[in-house]
This record gives sequence, structure tokens and C-alpha cells, in this order.
Amino acid sequence: MSKEILSLEPKAIWENFYSLTQIPRPSKHEDEIQAFMMKFGQDLGLETIKDEVGNIIIKKPATPGMEDRMGVIMQGHLDMVPQKNSDTDHDFEKDPIETFVDGEWLTANGTTLGADNGMGVAAAMAVLQATDMVHGPVEALFTSDEETGMTGAFGLQAGVLDGHILLNMDSEDEGELYVGCAGGIDANVTFKNKLTDTPKETTAFKLNMKGLKGGHSGMEIILGRGNSNKLLFRFLKHAVKNFGLRLSSVDGGSLRNAIPRESFAVVVVPKKNVEACAASLKEFEAAFKAELSGVEPDLTFFAEPCDMPKQVMKGKLQNRLIDAIYACPNGVMRMSDAMPGLVETSNNLARVYSDDKKIIIQSLMRSSVDSAKVDLAEMLTSVFTLAGAKIVLEGEYPGWKPNMDSPILKTMQGVYNDMYGKIPEVMAIHAGLECGLLGANYPHWDMISFGPTIRFPHSPDEKVKIDTVQKFWDFTVETLKNIPSKN
Repeated sequence: MSKEILSLEPKAIWENFYSLTQIPRPSKHEDEIQAFMMKFGQDLGLETIKDEVGNIIIKKPATPGMEDRMGVIMQGHLDMVPQKNSDTDHDFEKDPIETFVDGEWLTANGTTLGADNGMGVAAAMAVLQATDMVHGPVEALFTSDEETGMTGAFGLQAGVLDGHILLNMDSEDEGELYVGCAGGIDANVTFKNKLTDTPKETTAFKLNMKGLKGGHSGMEIILGRGNSNKLLFRFLKHAVKNFGLRLSSVDGGSLRNAIPRESFAVVVVPKKNVEACAASLKEFEAAFKAELSGVEPDLTFFAEPCDMPKQVMKGKLQNRLIDAIYACPNGVMRMSDAMPGLVETSNNLARVYSDDKKIIIQSLMRSSVDSAKVDLAEMLTSVFTLAGAKIVLEGEYPGWKPNMDSPILKTMQGVYNDMYGKIPEVMAIHAGLECGLLGANYPHWDMISFGPTIRFPHSPDEKVKIDTVQKFWDFTVETLKNIPSKN
């Protein structure tokens, strides 16, 4: 199944992408892929460096006659988001990704594909391998841990790279050139869990909110998809008030930058109220399906019997937690005035889970306006502080301000027009690219982001449109041929 990739064109990219799918590389578990990339560069006889934060840098000299061209840094990140369907048996730290061709698309078997950002990495690898390309000095920068903290971009030291043009290959719409992105900040919330004995004369259930699409909290937040945490806690608030439901534990969502697709809770309900609570759950499922009919056709919400938990959360804590989750802002907060159709500010209430000692909530806020990002962070701080929780804001990274006079933008617009007879769209993106961080230590860089068409990154529905990979590759080759000279 997976080896279907090897018959696709251009082989220069697909063979490398196949190699990447065979190496487990979830964020924070990148030793194997870093070792692979070190060997890859060294086997080509190229200068290959691993820095202290796990970035891999491979430098390739200019081809004859192109030595006077400005140096180009081709950049992608090595890690991938590990998301899978609950019925898929896959260990992201050990198992390769199983891929298959589905019509015009390449996708994976119940897991994320890793096209984000494996496509960009594979393209840079192909340039490093090529013996028949024309290009100036090229440096490939493969950053570490982009998806869970941008550790590689934060830790990249000044003076390591020599080029002046950054080609970030982490965008997801062929035919579009990206010149700006949102900044972000993480909120990590902690409640001290306080438990009490489970009330007598109750029945235990596991609540299951499943079947949502999820996706990238920057790219797909505009689509208005359901947030499984918000939906689950909406029902919990109603059921506590009307049926005396008690919450024992919760496990919702998985990663801060993925819209939560599944949420689960173990609850108990007084036996006398079980039938009424079950009927109400079906009503809520119907309401959710009606509200989200255009975006969540596979949503399911159901209860199943489970073992009786020994303890439940104390009533006051339970109520404060439910009220805080219910009140927490989520989704698109404001659209951009500067660029129609672009989300300016959003929040993703990504993760809610409990153990015997604590309850953790994780949220990722994004904005292309720094003051709006700070304002949203203060909203969350107010909500959870009033609820008695501790909130820590961390991992803040800057946005990337568009430069419409960018020389590489003008060059790439001209190249694309010559190749395909149209000017590519110039865009900004609500997702977080590494350009803003990388530019902090390299302020002279002229930066742009582009890539093939990828849909539903950060979810098991992730897929890449096969024919756009050829266009992406051809455009990359022609762009490198047309980089201007240093003078």
C-alpha cells in the first residue's frame, strides 16, 4: 500500500517523502529523524551540522556559473503532528505511516499523513541531491519540534546561516505565496483535583463525543467545526443542573494546535434520573448535529455503561470547572480588517484532562495583532482565575509582518506567471509559521512561504493533492534558477 508513493511523479520528492513516512517523527521524539538527516547530508558529501536544539543544517555550494547569486535557505520542520482515529492501532513513536492513493490525493490509514511538513522537507532533500539543477548557494534548514513549541526556531543561533533569502515550504495551497502569519501564545491551566466518595444509588456511564473532523487550529479554525470539549461540557452543565450528574474524570482533545475531535468523561447519575438524563443526551446530540450539520456530518454523542468509579470530583470544584470551560472563549474571535477573509484572532480550547491530583486545560491563542493576542490571553486569565485555577501563559512567538515590497515576492510572482500564465495570490496565514521567529536573529532575510496543496493537516483526514506536488517542485526548480545576483 505505502509503496504506491514510489510510482508518483516527481520521483525526486516522492521517494524522499516515502523515506520520511518510514521514520517515526512525532514532536519531541525526533532523534531518529535527526540522525537520518545527518547521515543523508554526510552521504552527499555536504557540510552537515546539528545544533544544540536539534536543527539540522546542510549546505550545498552553487552550481558552476551561479556563484554570484544570493544565498537561499530552504526551510521545513522535521516533526509531525501525531493524531489518529480512536479505532486505529498505531504507535507514532514506533510505527511507520501507512499511506495510500485515494483518487487525486495521497492520504494515510487512520492517522495524520505528515505532509505537514514532510512535503517541504522532501523538496529540500531533492534539491540537495540534484545533479542536474541550476542554483546559487543553497542551505537547507530542517528545524526541530515546530508543532509543540517551535523549539528549533527559538533556538537557532545568529551567524550559522549565510543566505539572504528564506524559502519556507510549510504552506498548504499551491498557487499562493504567503508573506505573513499570526503569532501565538499557550495557556496552561491547572485545577487541584479534589475527590470524594461516589454517591450511592448511582449508575456509571462513559460519555463519548466522537466523529468530529478536528484539524489544524490555525488553518481550519475559520471553518466553524465543532470543538468536542466545548460540546461535552455544554451537556455536562445541563446534566449537573437537571439530573444531579457527578463528574469523575475527563479526557478531551490531544494537542494544543489541533481542534479537538474526541472527548470522553466518566460520570455517575442518580438511578432515578438515568432515563431522563439519557433522553436529554439524545436531544443534545440532535441539537449538535442540527447546529453543525454543514461541517460535522459524522458527529456522535452517546453514553455507555462502565465500571463504577470509586470517587467523583467534589461538587464545588466540579461546578467551577464546568462553568470555566463553558465560559472560555473558543473559535474565531475577530476577522482581519487589513486582509479580507483572514482570521485575525482565535482561541482553540484544545485539551481538558484529569487525574487523581489535577485537572489540566490547554489552549492556544493566535493573532496577527499583538495587542489582540494579549487581550485574549487576559480574557482566559480572568475566566480561570475566577474559577480558582492557576493559569500560566508561555511559549509566546511573534507574528510575521507582511512586506509587499519583498524582492523575492516579485521574483516568484514573475516566475510563476511565466510558467503558468497567472500571478499567484499573495496571502497571509492564521497558522503560525516559523518565519517570524527565524527573522528575529536574521533580520536581513527576505522571506516567503509556499507549498503544495494539503488539506486537513493535524487530523487523520490529512491529505496532499498529488498533481500539485509536481507544480510545487517545478516552481521550486525555476525559482532557484532565477534568484538574483548579490549586486
